[in-house]
Amino acid sequence: MLATTAFAPCAVYAAENQKSAPAMQNSLTFERVFASPSLDGPAPREVKISPDGRWLTLLRNRSDDRERYDLWGYERATGEWRMLVDSLKLGSGRELSEAEKMQRERKRVGSLKGIVSYGWSKDGKAILVPLDGDLWLATLDGSVRRLTDSPEDELNAALSPKGRYLSFVRDQRLYVGPLSGVAPKAVTPEEPARTVHWGEAEFVAQEEMDRFAGYWWSPEESRIAVERFDEAPVGVVTRAAIGAEGTKVFEQRYPAAGTPNALVSLHLMNPDGSGLVKVDLGSDPDIYLARVDWAPDGRTLFVQREDRAQSKIDMLAVDPATGRSRVLFTEHAPRVSPNGTWVNLSSNYRFLKDGSLVWWSERDGFGHLYRFKDGTFSQLTSGRWVVTGLVGVDEAKGRIYFTGTKDSVLAPQLYALDLARPAAPERLTDPGFANAAVASADATTFYVTRSSSTQPAQSYVADATGKRLAWVEENRVEGTHPYAPYLAAHRETTFGTIKADDGSDLHWLMITPKMEPGKHYPVFFEHYGGPHAQTVSKGWLGALPQAIVAKGYIYFRLDNRGSANRGVAFESQIRNAMGTVEVADQRAGAKYLKTLPFVDPAKIATYGWSYGGYMTLKMLESDPGLYAAGISGAPVTKWELYDTSYTERYLGDPRKQPEVYRAADAIENAPKIADPLLLMHGMADDNVVFENSTALIAKMQASSTQFEMMLYPGQTHSAVRGSTARHVWETIFAFLGRHGVKPE
Repeated sequence: MLATTAFAPCAVYAAENQKSAPAMQNSLTFERVFASPSLDGPAPREVKISPDGRWLTLLRNRSDDRERYDLWGYERATGEWRMLVDSLKLGSGRELSEAEKMQRERKRVGSLKGIVSYGWSKDGKAILVPLDGDLWLATLDGSVRRLTDSPEDELNAALSPKGRYLSFVRDQRLYVGPLSGVAPKAVTPEEPARTVHWGEAEFVAQEEMDRFAGYWWSPEESRIAVERFDEAPVGVVTRAAIGAEGTKVFEQRYPAAGTPNALVSLHLMNPDGSGLVKVDLGSDPDIYLARVDWAPDGRTLFVQREDRAQSKIDMLAVDPATGRSRVLFTEHAPRVSPNGTWVNLSSNYRFLKDGSLVWWSERDGFGHLYRFKDGTFSQLTSGRWVVTGLVGVDEAKGRIYFTGTKDSVLAPQLYALDLARPAAPERLTDPGFANAAVASADATTFYVTRSSSTQPAQSYVADATGKRLAWVEENRVEGTHPYAPYLAAHRETTFGTIKADDGSDLHWLMITPKMEPGKHYPVFFEHYGGPHAQTVSKGWLGALPQAIVAKGYIYFRLDNRGSANRGVAFESQIRNAMGTVEVADQRAGAKYLKTLPFVDPAKIATYGWSYGGYMTLKMLESDPGLYAAGISGAPVTKWELYDTSYTERYLGDPRKQPEVYRAADAIENAPKIADPLLLMHGMADDNVVFENSTALIAKMQASSTQFEMMLYPGQTHSAVRGSTARHVWETIFAFLGRHGVKPE
């Protein structure tokens, strides 16, 4: 039985911070927000429960370096924590290869150091740990064995399901070898062209499809499914990673909208590379390899094949011996919107031992769970809300567990449901918090993470009824907690809705300074605006908004039409209409703010990064004078420059409907920008390539349109985070100050 008291790392974290906790201060500064220790308290990542259920492991950041993570484990039998791998002791600190850097960037962990991923062996006795380009095997007695020591990086490392083999990708080939100590060997063919990769996921799969795996072991280890892709047809973007002390030029294969994708194929082989056969993915080569899974008994390989238009997904059942396939069923884009829709990829599905499948679909207009059995679907959940995650399936008891928005779109909860007799879902978590969860393999033990607008993330272990068995990180803001000195000044978050033009409710959140009667306050209006994202939540927002409020600003966010978790009709209004409905909804938010008696209507500044940076440009172009100033970070300015998978999903093919792209682009109307604009971009960005900003810069300079600019040498799309974060935010508020958008 688990202990019922807080786990030891909480106490360790507090003790480490006793000497470094800041004294009580009057205001929260950007310097402190981005310093160590994190004001959020401990921030575990990659939480996993061992296959035998005996251990809970996680990556935990250090108090003296918030970006460095070590591997920790909690043994349930003893109730004790221990550091299993110290990244400082084992790490070499060597520079990673460009391939690994970019893979980390696409996982949004590019700024992190130390251990960023790990994997359990099937028997629960060892853990594979990639660190600084090499591989280590940690055992639970505290010993660590080095598995590789090579100048090349080992990518996508894994232990085979039964733990007999080690596999990884090196120099664009898949390597496999016994874990006994014999060096792994390349098992995929040597290719004459450097554009061919084996065992990796192609760029758009990583960046836009949430698929990072490029090979998949069968459960009994007899076969491996391996992706092969050839980037030869993909256009080349010359990416200059301009650094402070020099420039490195990379010829990056970047599939821009309307141009060819990589040629992707799937193959099956034995662990030694023999028995190689090609999987039949159909006659059309211009498809996306969306998902690959093995049946629990290993007799079938299931492949999700998505068409280039992203209007349907075919579930293929593949014979592992021959590669022959058949279509099991097809998931079509919902037909619930006049604008047309797309099919959203999901990882919320599970193949069961009885041959059935729990499947997530938006076919009724909202994301819900279905069971596919004996060739037919039966709906498990329903209503005007969405399932946000399939957490686990207890096949022995016939129970499924999922997170969803049934109680509130702003605070997801964990629910349970009877698989054979689905009725109203049973809520297992506290509705006062926004919740997420991870389950053990048998879905009998859960790791729950929760937070609120006043409580940084807490985590605990729960049983199948939702009962908390033990805190992992209680993270109470008291005593030596890093945020405790600022708690008295913490300002409450309020929530509300306004109406969109079509009558939809648009959710907003607001944080205000301590206000004085008759005084008017400037507004820092942050937005994202793009599809597949939600920014208004009752969860913890972090210390940054509080630091903005401490400067005397009102902080405001609004989720426009096109944002996630509101159903297909709400999200798909952005289809073929980027830069219109979301701009109109943010305009409605600005107009609402101007009606409030405590808002200074002449001092509403708008800010966004990535899609939000694009939104800033479109908002300033559409409504001169509505906003006092705008900050555009790493913006897409011309959608023809962005990648195929994302852009064509929402705007179609530019070769077929160029007028849609012309209307959506932000360059042509840039001379209409009359309000102060600050443009920011990382000069080594491989996601929204720097050409987006240089095209905008050239257009504005040619038309003598004034703007300000801050560029970050060597920084990627994540310049707003990591080492340059403090500079980004201090630059933003210095810009606002120069233009009078500041408190009275």
